[in-house]
Amino acid sequence: MPHDIPEIPSELSHAGAVVDQAITYMLGEKLPPMAIASALLGGSLGLLARQMDREAMLGVLDNARAAVQAGELDPSADRPVGQA
Repeated sequence: MPHDIPEIPSELSHAGAVVDQAITYMLGEKLPPMAIASALLGGSLGLLARQMDREAMLGVLDNARAAVQAGELDPSADRPVGQA
């Protein structure tokens, strides 16, 4: 194997598939993508706030910011929901 890519835990894969389905549904309902993203982000942050302390949350957000700065979330690399 050329790269050691960690296996995605089944719970994370399942949760991701459910979120993809929810996004597809909301897009089908003609909800604006910004509203969908904002609602998902707000819900995610609320869930994280119930599970970890402030410093841990800031670490998660710092990692997300670093990914954006590194170009890992560039819109030109965007793919339809559910496609790798």
